[in-house]
Amino acid sequence: MLAALALLPFTALATSTPAAAATSQFRGMNWAVLGDNFSTGPLVLDGLSSSDSYATVQAKANAIYDDFGLGINTVRIPINTHTVGTAWWNNYRAVIDTATARGWKVIIAYWEDGAASGGRITDMAAFNSMWSTVTHQYGANNLVYFEPMNEPHGYSSTEWRNVAANWLAYHYSAPPGRVLIGGTGYSEDLRDICNDARFNATLLSFHHYAFMFGTNTYDGWRTHITTRLGNCASRAVATEFGAPMSTGLDYADAASTNNFVRHIRAMTRVMRDNGMGGSYWPAVGGKPANIGYDYYSMYVMSGSGTNLNLTVRNQSGADRLRYAWGDPIGSGGAARAIVNQNSGKCVDIAGASTVDNAEAIQYTCGSGANQRFTLTDRGGGYYNIVAAHSRKCLDVRGASTADGAAIVQYTCGAGTNQQFQLRAAGGYYQLVARHSGKCIDVPAASTANGTRLTQYTCNSGTNQRWAL
Repeated sequence: MLAALALLPFTALATSTPAAAATSQFRGMNWAVLGDNFSTGPLVLDGLSSSDSYATVQAKANAIYDDFGLGINTVRIPINTHTVGTAWWNNYRAVIDTATARGWKVIIAYWEDGAASGGRITDMAAFNSMWSTVTHQYGANNLVYFEPMNEPHGYSSTEWRNVAANWLAYHYSAPPGRVLIGGTGYSEDLRDICNDARFNATLLSFHHYAFMFGTNTYDGWRTHITTRLGNCASRAVATEFGAPMSTGLDYADAASTNNFVRHIRAMTRVMRDNGMGGSYWPAVGGKPANIGYDYYSMYVMSGSGTNLNLTVRNQSGADRLRYAWGDPIGSGGAARAIVNQNSGKCVDIAGASTVDNAEAIQYTCGSGANQRFTLTDRGGGYYNIVAAHSRKCLDVRGASTADGAAIVQYTCGAGTNQQFQLRAAGGYYQLVARHSGKCIDVPAASTANGTRLTQYTCNSGTNQRWAL
């Protein structure tokens, strides 16, 4: 089955899944307080300081956003009644303004006053005053979205739906199409909200974690998640989902028996199949446990002041997130054949060699792992193309910029001669080397086995077009 699928360009593969839903536009991360967002004081996100000026928050936010990568265009942040309307709010708003200045979307979500509040709003007057301030300030900004309450688990279904409906009526500055109503319980069940006509014009906020529900199989998780989405996957945004990124789990392993791997693979598959957007929990911040950071956090933060840097903790987890959003990456287990349009033959590491500088050739497609490759995101729309049998990267030998330079495999590193853009070309892709801007090419449009691959100035030839 894999070999057959590998012969199709991505555009053909995409037709097997439903058309993208409205929420596929949300490709996000949660930026959280270190220690979680439940607080009886002002909320200060990880990396910020309560003494920061607007300009300092702006500089730190830009540093954080610069390193998100992964094609992210959305950030979800918390508010509470002790933050909005204060001097800190005037500076904290730079987190929102900096994101929207990039053209990103921002989801602003309310966290109640500490976990001891039991998932209920403790002061309705303060709650409404807070939201009035926020919706009046950002109601006209079509990049800002409003989530009245995160995880309203202290309410029965009827109670919560009445609270949410009253919020919509009271806060008319917030267009319903930019409001996300959380599911019942811990936002993990959308069925009652979905069936309540008062929310027909809104988006819906959905949370799902393995720890909420115990152990399941991959297929069991898919069924469980789909059931709780009800008939509203097309309006749902997975505003929280995540799994441990600190323990070396392989989220590309389709055969894994680990419950977290099964869960996150199932969650991201449901998202992909339904065109659902989402925001991963968390980018940074969250519950530090006994290790000083949240096990689920996607990034390691380093640096100080406004010189903050993020690096991915677990590349297979990051790749799986890209998979959720429909990107040609992280399909997991599914290492891909790379097939030339002109010859119908596959990229092959000659002799299944595992040594550096082994040549990449074309050869009749088979089942060998030396004809299977995975993609690793390197940011900016570029990828490492990693041979499944050797775990080495396709490489332009010697970082040459000349036409005819050989394509080989080499131990993966930071060199841009190992980074390739997938440039759409007539239902196929050109594989464009970052350092040279040149394309992987079958010389002279040969159809012979064993033809050595090179880079060459990009043109319209089908010998430079590849299906994955």
